Amino acid sequence: MIRHSNKLSPMFGALLIIYILAGCGDSGHDSHSMPGDNYLIKVGDRVATTVDFNRAFEIIKTAYSYNALQEPDSCMEAKLRLLSQLIEEMIILERAKELNIEISDSELNEAVARIKGDYDDNAFEQILLEQAVSYNLWEKELGKRLLIEKVVEKELREHVVITPEDISNYYEKHYSGHEGPSALSEVPNKADSDLNRIIVKELRRQKAEEAYKPWIENFRKKYLIEINKKEWEKISQTDSG
Repeated sequence: MIRHSNKLSPMFGALLIIYILAGCGDSGHDSHSMPGDNYLIKVGDRVATTVDFNRAFEIIKTAYSYNALQEPDSCMEAKLRLLSQLIEEMIILERAKELNIEISDSELNEAVARIKGDYDDNAFEQILLEQAVSYNLWEKELGKRLLIEKVVEKELREHVVITPEDISNYYEKHYSGHEGPSALSEVPNKADSDLNRIIVKELRRQKAEEAYKPWIENFRKKYLIEINKKEWEKISQTDSG
């Protein structure tokens, strides 16, 4: 067994793997009962198996070109990035347990309704069918995603401080015309109060992203993270094609 090197830390906005529909996929690594050495990653008593990793990798491969994944270095980089993402997800789920943060049935039902509302009749079920993902599994993974977002909101976004100077500097940068087109040029006629709200929202997102890396690194040090060297070597030596 080896400790994770911590060399790769994906950007806050790419924390979760880009899964189908709601950013979710088949990664049942919240099991607490895997026996013996039948695991790839352990974070506390939370386990991810090699099967979990391979299923997730099959999904994220669609974000890469075929040629890129034929290059050994590029393929290994993609696998290391996924390994890091899974570890970070498991860390945050452990933190949720520590803080007694949960997703209620009503919160989950509301999210499900919102996502399904973006699809025509039967289109949602058809996409799940095409991806070979059961509805129950998709809903379970959606709950995980919501839980992770809730932890990040509580731990990071709620503690962000936005000053009048921050707002002024952002306005000068994006609206004064001295540094290129505005990032918010699609809303030039918004009322001042609405524009203020948009700026504050963007600043909050940026500051939370900046705070994420030191925050997650702190928990990487706090929690016992183990990687099964034997299982990782199997994954490393597997051809992507």
